[in-house]
Amino acid sequence: MEDIEDLVVGAGGAPPGFRLPLSSVGLKPKKKNNNPTKPNAKLSQIPGIQTIYIKTFGCSHNQSDSEYMAGQLSAFGYSLSDSPEEADLWLINTCTVKSPSQSAMDTLIAKCKNAKKPLVVAGCVPQGSRDLKELEGVSIVGVQQIDRVVEVVEETLKGHEVRLLNRKTLPALDLPKVRKNKFVEILPINVGCLGACTYCKTKHARGHLGSYMIDSLVGRVNTVIADGVKEIWLSSEDTGAYGRDIGVNLPTLLNAIVAELPPDASTMLRIGMTNPPFILEHLKEIAEVLRHPCVYSFLHVPVQSGSDAVLNAMNREYTVSEFRTVVDTLIELVPGMQIATDIICGFPGETDEDFAQTVSFVKEYKFPQVHISQFYPRPGTPAARMKKVPSNVVKKRSRELTSVFEAFTPYNGMEGRLERIWITEIATDGIHLVGHTKGYVQVLVIAPESMLGTSAIVKITSVGRWSVFGEVIEAINHINDESSLRNNKPSQAKCSPCSNPAESCACTREPEPCPCGQESCGPTTHEESSVSRNSMFAEDLNSRNLIGWLLRKRKNHVHKKVECEIASGSMKKQEWAQGSMGVWGVVDKALLVGIFVSFLTIMALLIHLAVRTLASN
Repeated sequence: MEDIEDLVVGAGGAPPGFRLPLSSVGLKPKKKNNNPTKPNAKLSQIPGIQTIYIKTFGCSHNQSDSEYMAGQLSAFGYSLSDSPEEADLWLINTCTVKSPSQSAMDTLIAKCKNAKKPLVVAGCVPQGSRDLKELEGVSIVGVQQIDRVVEVVEETLKGHEVRLLNRKTLPALDLPKVRKNKFVEILPINVGCLGACTYCKTKHARGHLGSYMIDSLVGRVNTVIADGVKEIWLSSEDTGAYGRDIGVNLPTLLNAIVAELPPDASTMLRIGMTNPPFILEHLKEIAEVLRHPCVYSFLHVPVQSGSDAVLNAMNREYTVSEFRTVVDTLIELVPGMQIATDIICGFPGETDEDFAQTVSFVKEYKFPQVHISQFYPRPGTPAARMKKVPSNVVKKRSRELTSVFEAFTPYNGMEGRLERIWITEIATDGIHLVGHTKGYVQVLVIAPESMLGTSAIVKITSVGRWSVFGEVIEAINHINDESSLRNNKPSQAKCSPCSNPAESCACTREPEPCPCGQESCGPTTHEESSVSRNSMFAEDLNSRNLIGWLLRKRKNHVHKKVECEIASGSMKKQEWAQGSMGVWGVVDKALLVGIFVSFLTIMALLIHLAVRTLASN
């Protein structure tokens, strides 16, 4: 079937999120099904009563698109399910960055077809590769057509094949949305990019840069804050390029958003991935924003290689020296700055010397987060036509760099520190809550679920490779409580950018003498205070004897195991409760022996005292 263009009756079509009449949607009717036992006959009766399963691959921008599509479907009466077996239709939002994610998509499409379920495919794969064999007979929603997903779903349920791919305007930001995490808003600030990386397939799907207007983005920020959102993630294919197509720039947008954030830092801003070329000229302005108490001191800046020759072959439009300038400047100007980066191993033409330069570069900076991937040739990209590095060499380099990275201990020195964290989700073990520090270091705490969506002062009790563990010392009582959010009353002054980090700021959360933040030392129950003091007192006593040392070693051992399993996402609550705590390792056995020896010593002393007493009588 030929791709059907966006056929809208009349100029401009319907408002975002509203259905158009059947005649306005390009579709290919399937053969009439006269068998009432077949799914199509059953599902085409009444639109809006069926159950939809949504599966998302890829980046945060894709996740935001899925949340928008889920919101519109839910608003029109459809039920959403995490179970594909229970669903009447599957909606797969795809990613074209790497071959494995597309292979996973192919497997899921085949599974859906075998189950004879109606299927809609969205995202970058159909947008960038319209003629894939796997997409034959499948309805498609383009990346800029997500506001018409209801139409496509309804027609697909009736047995029609629909394809909506072309559009010149961006989807509205005020569409209904069902967030995967109700405390986190993923806000796309632009689509596409200005780059032309030789390995990138995403440009084929997302296209050239298209930025949202600042007023629209600020309006969305105010809306989600009123909804109770506690983290706002700015997302795009290249955050740093924002506004270059509409005559503004990223610092202008960031300052406009920061001015709207609550002054108690109850809602935090996270700046999304940005490539080096487009922030070099704004480094000082961006550093000033990253110092702000309402903004995480964290940035994802991909380097991809430590070799200028490889960067040139990738057409990355910067040098290793320019990347160093970005990292060094931000680390110098932003206290506690954390930088994540990406590396591609085995890019075509990468020599042993090129790879050695990359390894040396990673060792030098010891990034706390490095996303390491092997090179995957994507169809239709210039890199796919380049001479490839042998696959065994690519795998070897990937393993070597991963070993180097995993040997880092980026969070050593944090133990014993007090940190403010923002708690937004439950860990995969079902026991810990997940929070992040100002530098976006992941902190795992055991606390009631009622603390989700709040911030707290925690004491770091142990550190791991991927995260740290903390003990809640005090919950912070935010100024913008739920009632004011519901009433949408601007009861507090907005945050204003701090021009000088040494000066007092309206959002400063460290006034004296309170250690936990501005207006944040809320009432704490006697029980909570008692538990906190008792645990700290017990720790002091334990530190003076051998058993205390063994207890701490066991605690750190369990924390390390929990952290690794949470990082892999494979641990379940029951397995942890019945297995992790029940495994007797060397430390456990030593602890048991110590207790037994202590018991025998006490008994021997008592017997000795008894004998001396009898002898003296």
